[in-house]
Amino acid sequence: MEKSSKQDDFDFSLVSGGLLYKFYLKTGLVKKPLFLYKRRILAVCLFAWLPLFILAIFNSVAFSGVKVPFVYDIDAHVRFLISLALLLFAEVIAHDRLQEIVQQFLKCHVISLADRQQFYSVIASATRLANSVAVEVFLILLVFTAGHWISGKYYPLGVSTWYTSQVNGVVQLTPAGYWYAFVSLPLFQFILLRWYYRMAIWYRFLWQVSRLPLQLNSLHPDRAGGIGFLADSVYAFEPLLLAHSILLAGMILNRIWNAGATLLQFQSEIITIIVFLIILPLAPMIFFIFSLSRIKRTGTLAYDVVASRYVNSFSQKWIDSKSKNNEELLGTPDIQSLADLGSSYGVSSQMRIVPFGRSSIFSIFILTICPLFPLIFTIMPIENIISKAIRIIF
Repeated sequence: MEKSSKQDDFDFSLVSGGLLYKFYLKTGLVKKPLFLYKRRILAVCLFAWLPLFILAIFNSVAFSGVKVPFVYDIDAHVRFLISLALLLFAEVIAHDRLQEIVQQFLKCHVISLADRQQFYSVIASATRLANSVAVEVFLILLVFTAGHWISGKYYPLGVSTWYTSQVNGVVQLTPAGYWYAFVSLPLFQFILLRWYYRMAIWYRFLWQVSRLPLQLNSLHPDRAGGIGFLADSVYAFEPLLLAHSILLAGMILNRIWNAGATLLQFQSEIITIIVFLIILPLAPMIFFIFSLSRIKRTGTLAYDVVASRYVNSFSQKWIDSKSKNNEELLGTPDIQSLADLGSSYGVSSQMRIVPFGRSSIFSIFILTICPLFPLIFTIMPIENIISKAIRIIF
């Protein structure tokens, strides 16, 4: 048994670092590592949403006065009160669960004692990237350039809203619109891009770990060579995936409700986002496909030799032998050993070449489709859906 190193008690986090995290520390919105998340979520969401409401009231576009008053802008409420809150809460979940997953490499002895220094170097590299202030400054510049251009091109509803007004035929931002365009929306985009950057670090981390000489075993009962725990990383990113799905549902519903669009117009967007969200947490685990394929092949072949020797001996002793004694056969442990051999061989031959299984894919699909499901009611009344469901069942 390998002795544990003092370095085994390390801190691995993709989210407790960087410029925004330092701002949280200075303003009392976080207590190391990521405590006070309720205070943080409330403060950030209200900072993005509440000024919009107040400015819309002062400009008389909160409840009426335009085609889409502020209170009827579903996208704004979903984006800044629900999706943004989930993006912030996702940091807490990812911090706890990913740290547990990374520690499993050592606890399960997937990383040998001789290779642990390399493993710690990979962790240190990921931590430096997560703590990079320069990257977050670049993201801020990005949201005020490319992000601002994308917002102006794709977000407008094509009707008069609380954040724009027409003066002499020229579309201009209202006071609430300025806060929306230069504060709320950039803040949301920054936190979202910050998440993509963290995901890129996680991808890089798993790629580097996959290149280490891992101690895998085709007989491991997780049917993933001993790294089946990586499939739990899907649950670490659930709030992030849910934030995307709810945001998409809010954007679509807003256009259906306020701009006369139909659900069928968004088929390609819905399919694309669902596929993207399914792939997002699963893709980095594919880096282990070569190691798992190799251990499955070599392990099954080696175990095949052992199995052949045993079954040949069993056959010579109990089947080919001229002196057969049923009483001895009933009491012998050879039968149980043969059954155990078959079970072990089945584990090796049925080993997956990726750490995750169909249950992980199914859980992501259900998670991402649920917020979109209510949109069906925009094209079919709930009474019709219930009546058709009753006819199908009965």
